[in-house]
Amino acid sequence: MSKEANCIFCKIIAKEIPSKIIYEDDDLVAFEDANPQAPTHTLIIPRKHIPTLNDLHEEDTTLIGELIQKAKEIAADKGLSEDGYRLVFNCQEGAGQSVFHIHLHLLGGRTFRWPPG
Repeated sequence: MSKEANCIFCKIIAKEIPSKIIYEDDDLVAFEDANPQAPTHTLIIPRKHIPTLNDLHEEDTTLIGELIQKAKEIAADKGLSEDGYRLVFNCQEGAGQSVFHIHLHLLGGRTFRWPPG
């Protein structure tokens, strides 16, 4: 079985695992995190299986821009633009990545501290 076949996010994309999907198009899927770390915790992922940021190629540049643009739009839809929100990519286990399919965390609805964890 391929890594993609075992990937929980690929299974969410394929609707094999239920999730609260709030947006999807040909390139992206956005859904609520099952273990939220803030009142708003949405994950935005590409449909294309890319394990880590280290696995990005030049042809993925537009896709990454789409992830960030969609996060901005979702933040606005959720009323986070004025008070602020945080976008986070984790790369590798040492940085907190637990699912090896790149994903952008959109966090908001509370005050965040710096530096993070």
